[in-house]
Amino acid sequence: MSRFKDYIPHGVIPATLAAFDAEYEFDWAETRRHLAFTADIDGVTAITVNGHASEVHACTMDEQTRMMDESADEVGDRMPLICGVYTDGSHEAARIAKMADAHGASALLCFPPGSMGMGGIQHRPEMGIAHMKMIADATDLPMIVFQYSNELGYPLETLVRICEEIPNVKAIKDWSPPQVHARHIKTLHALPRPINVLSTNSAWLMSSLVMGADGLLSGAGSVIADLQAALFKAVQAQDLKTAQALADRIYHTTEVFYADPFGDMHNRMKEALILLGRLDGEAVVRPPLMKLTETEIARIAEAMTAAGIARDGAQGLEAPALAAE
Repeated sequence: MSRFKDYIPHGVIPATLAAFDAEYEFDWAETRRHLAFTADIDGVTAITVNGHASEVHACTMDEQTRMMDESADEVGDRMPLICGVYTDGSHEAARIAKMADAHGASALLCFPPGSMGMGGIQHRPEMGIAHMKMIADATDLPMIVFQYSNELGYPLETLVRICEEIPNVKAIKDWSPPQVHARHIKTLHALPRPINVLSTNSAWLMSSLVMGADGLLSGAGSVIADLQAALFKAVQAQDLKTAQALADRIYHTTEVFYADPFGDMHNRMKEALILLGRLDGEAVVRPPLMKLTETEIARIAEAMTAAGIARDGAQGLEAPALAAE
């Protein structure tokens, strides 16, 4: 059963990382330490596990189940847990949804199956709708539709149909470029049953929030959730001067996290946690991801310094405009 009944995804939702040992096995103690640190940050409203950030592509079903159990035991009584549903088959997606429901999830983050690429989502919208309905039939947990920016992104008409025809859908995680993102916010907010739009665009997060996004769901939150939460709060208070100063700090981090190749983003975030002392040992990633070069790790260290991020969190967040709200 859901631990937070009737949860509606909103606010600042980090997608946490997974710690591995030198043999590529889960280091559950370090993973739990990371979860606890992130959940303790003021302004965090939920935690996402079994997503891109935790290398779900390289995790077995048993490991995903244990991730839910460890996460629920560590932080599940404090805030909602969102479980990723990442697989290429709809029947397997339904099985993951049932597992998440049984092991303490309060919502699901539903990835588009890679099997719907090569024009499938664009030309056969019934594929995407049927996939989401199969997940919804497996559980009554709230669903977040992950809207990609590439060929796996749902056309707007299909996205609206999914939101209107599947009552479980409560939000989207939007990876779209600015103009499309703004269109999604306007369109989905105007539906008879409004749908929340969560940004995943950390590199232009301030713009997204000013457009009207209801929050953010991002792997960068595994490192900078406190800066994101302060930025969200400043925008909500219409304190754009403070928001701009925070966005300037976040810029240093996103420039290194989202550099080419883009696929190394969570690899870089894990290195940042090691550099900051928030994870012990080495930043081990499962193949085909590979260890970063020392040159790139040095750039990450420089970015953490430039952004004012230390072991215990971002420094100097006691801005008067935020404290006075």
